[in-house]
Amino acid sequence: MLLLALDTATSAVTVALHDGTSVVASSSQVDARRHGELLLPAVDRLLTETGLRLDAVTGIVAGVGPGPYTGLRVGLMTADTFGLALGVPVYGLCTLDGLAYAADIEGPFVVATDARRKEVYWARYSDSRTRVTGPAVDRPAEIAGAVAGLPAVGAGALLYPDTFPDAHEPENVSAAALASLAAERLARGEELPAPRPLYLRRPDAQVPKNYKVVTPK
Repeated sequence: MLLLALDTATSAVTVALHDGTSVVASSSQVDARRHGELLLPAVDRLLTETGLRLDAVTGIVAGVGPGPYTGLRVGLMTADTFGLALGVPVYGLCTLDGLAYAADIEGPFVVATDARRKEVYWARYSDSRTRVTGPAVDRPAEIAGAVAGLPAVGAGALLYPDTFPDAHEPENVSAAALASLAAERLARGEELPAPRPLYLRRPDAQVPKNYKVVTPK
């Protein structure tokens, strides 16, 4: 097994290779505006560093968000393209699940990423592998009661200390965590979901409702 994992649902562009037992190599760069520029060079760099060929990959793991439309589609379209070109399966995993897995917190906790517009994408977990609610998108003040007293991880939690006073790193998801979680679930014979995006809200770009009528002179 050789899994190629990638995620562009947060401000991090992150990729990793996993051989079914452990992470072979990983890379993460934080730049919310350059997902499209950074992703493919990062994949190429990992393959070069490890001496592996792309055609050795047996499966693709893609973070499906939740995340903003523009960034998220870069990773998912890339994952689908690799899957088609290589003839290998493409698996989807919730980005928040990857953050929870990397946090490795015992007991209930919250994962929250920055959704912009003064909102967070968030979910509750009973442990690092088990999501119990969400994902959802809300203003931090609106969920203060639901997350009160719980530790939290993620950039969204770190941005709003009034709602998440017990906030910790990791700030962004890592593809290494996604790959490890996917490998673990596949080894147990679990069926991983298809790579379908979790947008949770409409994109910023909208089709105008009323078009201006232009008449010939």
